[in-house]
Parts: sequence; structure tokens; C-alpha cells
Amino acid sequence: MPSMENIFRGTGVALITPFHENREVDFDAYEKVIEHVIAGGVDYLVPLGSTGETATLNEDEARRILDFVIEKNAGRKPIVAGNFGGNNTSEMVKKIKSYNFDGIAAILSSSPGYVKPSQEGIYAHYMALAEVSPVPIILYNVPGRTKSNMEWSTTIRLANASKTFIGIKEATGDLIQATRIIKNKPDHFFVTSGDDEVALPMVAAGGDGVISVIANAYPKEFSSMINAALAQDYVQARALNFTTYDLHHWLYVEGNPVGIKSAMKLKGLAGNQVRLPLHKMSESNYALLKEAMGKV
Repeated sequence: MPSMENIFRGTGVALITPFHENREVDFDAYEKVIEHVIAGGVDYLVPLGSTGETATLNEDEARRILDFVIEKNAGRKPIVAGNFGGNNTSEMVKKIKSYNFDGIAAILSSSPGYVKPSQEGIYAHYMALAEVSPVPIILYNVPGRTKSNMEWSTTIRLANASKTFIGIKEATGDLIQATRIIKNKPDHFFVTSGDDEVALPMVAAGGDGVISVIANAYPKEFSSMINAALAQDYVQARALNFTTYDLHHWLYVEGNPVGIKSAMKLKGLAGNQVRLPLHKMSESNYALLKEAMGKV
């Protein structure tokens, strides 16, 4: 399997899934978002992640969304399908075996959630996926959602065990863990931040970029920051990072993607409807987000 580290160096965007007032998928708004982020200079698209509220989508909706993104992208940017995480290994293997991967450059697969497996269990889970996946796999470590951490040594073990694993979205916010992965990884394996707030220091430590939430609303500002950091222009990167930094608090104060959807509404790109059990941002926090955005 060819190395893909260069394809995913830079800024990926974890796309929101816009909804109408009736909570049906708003494909017109989705197209606006795709065009907005591509025009803003992002390097690849990641639909159907947690930011895309995939947990509230059925398989038919998820497939329609992915086909729509492939069609509207029209080959301009690599696409990473984010709906390949789960805590039932055999069902995920079955899904991968039967899936149509045309137009998909890689899949993003979160470490099993809720069941809190051991490190050996996490390793065996991912190896089972690698055995059947016809496309590269990007590991995704997000303890804030899964409630278990994939330790850096397990990540390195997987990276060395199969070249199907081409990188990791490391979303612990732990720069010590990220640096250990970066130091010990094989050459074919990339490390990208899953937290916008620590993307700059992770790149400075040797990371390869970010899969970003804020880039839905501010693709130019955030991808320019990452590009400056990758070019080791840290004075410019730091200045760009500070321009949007105060927004991060408000984007997560009531959970993701509640905040980013509110920001998208304020920018006129999409509505702020979310599906239960998520709920729209409170009026007070919405006003504070609007105020913070006015300073960018």
C-alpha cells in the first residue's frame, strides 16, 4: 500500500452535517460548507466524524452524505470517511468487507468506546480491521469520548505491525504522549492533532497538522496557521493562532458540534440545528460566541 503521509499533511476539516429545522440533512447547506472550506485552503475533507453527528445518522443517511461529498468534491481534495469507529469489532469488519470505497482515500477509525478495552484488546481490534480494509486506516485516539486511552506504545506497535495504518488523529491534548509517538513512529506514519487548541504546539513538536473543527467556519485562518507552522515560521503561526484562539472556549462550552454549528449560522453558512440528544446552544452563550467572533 503506497505511503500517504504527504496527502494528509496540513489541515483536514471534520465536516459538520447541516440539518433543516425538521432535522433532515440540508444538502444545499452541505454544499456551501464544502465550497467554503475548499476555497479556504484546507487540504482534505473528513465527513461523518463526531463533528458530523454520525452517531445520530442511520447507515442510509451516512452513505448518502458520503456519496454527496464525493460528488461535490469532484476529486479536488482527498476524502477521509469518518464513520468507521465502533465497539463491535465483528460488525465493523463486516461493514468494511461490504463497503464501496470508491472515491475514499482513507478511513478514520476511533478506538472502541464505552467498553474500555485493554491495550491488547485495542491492538487486536485494529489488526482485525487492517486485515480486511482495502484502503488505508487513520487511527483515532479520543479518550474524552471513548473513556479509554490508546497508549503511545500501542500506537507505535500498530504503526509497525501494518502499513495499512498510515497515521493517527491524536486527540488527547497530551503533548507528552503525542511527542513520544512522533519520536518513535516509522517513516510512513503521520501524526495529526485532533484538538484545535494544541495543533500549533503539536506541529512544533514534529506533527503533521490537524483534523480541525474550527476550520468549518475559519478554514483560511486555521489552514494558514498550520501551513506557517509546517514551514517553521512560528512567529507568523503564533500570530495567526491567537486570532482565533479565544473562540475555542465558546465552540466547546456546550459540546461539539453545538458550538461550531452556532458559528456556522452566525457566518451564514448553515443552520444551527442539531439532533437529540444534543441541543442548540443557549441564548446567553450564543451571544457570547457572537461577540467573540466579532473580534476575529
